[in-house]
Amino acid sequence: MSALGLSEKLLEIIVCPQCHGDLLPVEADSELVCQGECGLAYPVRDGIPVLLIDEARPTKGE
Repeated sequence: MSALGLSEKLLEIIVCPQCHGDLLPVEADSELVCQGECGLAYPVRDGIPVLLIDEARPTKGE
């Protein structure tokens, strides 16, 4: 297991559903942050990434 309790294999294959950018785990916030153009942050709850655009929060402009 890697950051946030997610497997390395999973982190290699999942992408942002908004812009298809890579997702970077941020343990301090329990989030996966898109490194692509949208910059959305998706929550990870109980080791499960919630990759719903409606559940994401914007990080651009913070």
